[in-house]
Amino acid sequence: MVSVPEMSTSVRFWVDPICPWCWVTSQWIREIADERDLEITWEPISLLIKNEPAPDSAFYEPLQWSYGLLRVMESVRSTEGEAGVGDLYVEYGRRIHHDGVRMFDVALALDAIGLDPAHAAATTDEQWDKEITSRMESGLALVGNDVGTPIISFFADDGREVAIFGPVITKVPEREKALRLWDTVVTLTELEEFWELKRTRTSRPEFGARP
Repeated sequence: MVSVPEMSTSVRFWVDPICPWCWVTSQWIREIADERDLEITWEPISLLIKNEPAPDSAFYEPLQWSYGLLRVMESVRSTEGEAGVGDLYVEYGRRIHHDGVRMFDVALALDAIGLDPAHAAATTDEQWDKEITSRMESGLALVGNDVGTPIISFFADDGREVAIFGPVITKVPEREKALRLWDTVVTLTELEEFWELKRTRTSRPEFGARP
């Protein structure tokens, strides 16, 4: 008998680079991706568009800056594919969440991971807005509008693409717990009757070692 290798699981993960909770969850899923054979596509979701903060709000400037970072991700996707997008999101996270630098020279970030610094021009280029909106709306169509980041989707055994907001975690669990968390997320997300589990956050994100 010839054994048929198991197929990998295609996962879509929606991010806004400025969101610290999203960053922690992305570190978790990257750590368990090989063992659970996950192929991750990093999708854009803009908290500037979704939350519509007032221009005089303290949130407006960082969210507007992060929107420019999403534009650059789409520019990279158009020429370098999904791997380039993933590498760039990680580089964003290093600088924003580990180094504490919210605004930086995007050309230097691109160059640091071997991508063309010319992509930095996309930060102010509106041609990428339609792609961002389309990809963002495809995620919200799966989970509804009363969520934030992160959003994760995958295909259930019956062929449905299912998605969930979260998990929201303060730090990446140790290996076995991290794997069990993925298996639990899959079980709950596939269950059509399941909607929500939540408790009040009492601590800030812990980013761990710089990746």
